[in-house]
Amino acid sequence: MLSFQGENILSVNQLDRDCIERIFAVAKKMEPYAKKQKRTNVLEGAILANLFFEPSTRTRVSFGTAFNLLGGLVRETTGMQSSALAKGESLYDTARVISAYADAVAMRHPDAGSVSEFATGCSIPVINGGDGPNEHPTQALLDLLTIERELNRFEQNIDGMHIALVGDLKYGRTVHSLSKLLCHYKNVKFSMVAPDGLQMPSYILDAVDNAGHKIELVNKMEGNLAADIVYQTRIQEERFPSQEEANKYRGGFRISQSIYTAHCKPNSVLMHPLPRDSRLEANELDNDLNANDNLAIFRQVQNGVLIRMALFALTLGVENKVEQYEVDVPWFSRKRDS
Repeated sequence: MLSFQGENILSVNQLDRDCIERIFAVAKKMEPYAKKQKRTNVLEGAILANLFFEPSTRTRVSFGTAFNLLGGLVRETTGMQSSALAKGESLYDTARVISAYADAVAMRHPDAGSVSEFATGCSIPVINGGDGPNEHPTQALLDLLTIERELNRFEQNIDGMHIALVGDLKYGRTVHSLSKLLCHYKNVKFSMVAPDGLQMPSYILDAVDNAGHKIELVNKMEGNLAADIVYQTRIQEERFPSQEEANKYRGGFRISQSIYTAHCKPNSVLMHPLPRDSRLEANELDNDLNANDNLAIFRQVQNGVLIRMALFALTLGVENKVEQYEVDVPWFSRKRDS
């Protein structure tokens, strides 16, 4: 099993079911701090280099928030042009420099394999925040935690569940990583709901098949959304060779409350890695779903902070010291517990 302390978190391939359960156990311990019921200064003085060379809101802010909630400091680089990479510096050289400044790195980069390449030059833990169309391991972990918690509401388990993956399955790195993690579970049924040109890559299908799961490949939503989990992902327009090609698919797989009522189960949980494309021509998850209790997208966001706090605690070796550094929260935090 992965030892975590001092390790990089680059791929879901590093994780087995024991690792997943350990991360989830530590994430659960983080809830009082994420909800601002308590504070901890266990990482006081530690510095996170939050290196995001590709546009991001949730992932970047979530990583920074997670480190701050453990008492640490965050230094950020956003965009390729604001970094020395724009001047021709290699990822290896950048990694050696950042290792002299920080205690951990969270990184996103548009090229597949780039975060792993960066990690070869780094002497501090590196966590992959997404490397092009390749992987997004922390998103997969927060998705899996969300699935576990949502199914528990209905006294169900991940083992034996039915999940419908909907939309751009070719370029959607979140569904790639999630599918790999689900290979550690038993008797999962996958409905791959995507246009013929955007179906799941064969290497992911092979991994799911080799794990003994059932797979259905379909190109329409009608009749294929009656699943325990309906996980939709947006058209990844930035991955397409041209905007014109991406536009061919936009808006083809919209889910509204009327679609939900007609084609989903009464307790189907709706998930999405965000951002959801709310432009009229796309409108992936309609705003009329916001009142649906089974829309879990904002609970996913909350679970993302927990997962990233857990990974920082584990890789920096403080997962058993968090409570020792607790202090009170002196300010008014929020109007309600969301």
